[in-house]
Amino acid sequence: MSISEAESAVMQVLWAHHPLSAEDIVAALGDARQWQEATVKTLLNRLLNKGAVAAVRDGRRYLYSPVLQRDAYVHAQSKDLLDRLFGGRLAPLVAHFSAHEKLSRKDIAELKRLIAELPDDR
Repeated sequence: MSISEAESAVMQVLWAHHPLSAEDIVAALGDARQWQEATVKTLLNRLLNKGAVAAVRDGRRYLYSPVLQRDAYVHAQSKDLLDRLFGGRLAPLVAHFSAHEKLSRKDIAELKRLIAELPDDR
């Protein structure tokens, strides 16, 4: 499922708290986005059409909840990035960040811990 950057901002709000009205989403986005309620409703309609969110009528408004789970979305986006830019391999991605972004000691320690926790049969 393809989700734009703007739609992703709405999804982040819904993943954190749901169900929410369009007005609630505008308030949650606050100063980060100066979107009007009409803009959020347009994005919600796109997400509804894609099957990423569901809506339930609540009086005169709708309450929105995510259908697309965050873990599934992050996995798909991560896999796409690895496939497109690094031939599906994680090591070149880590090497890239190591060379260009200066991994912190904390990052390196966490990577070592994660590698140590991997099962031997991989």
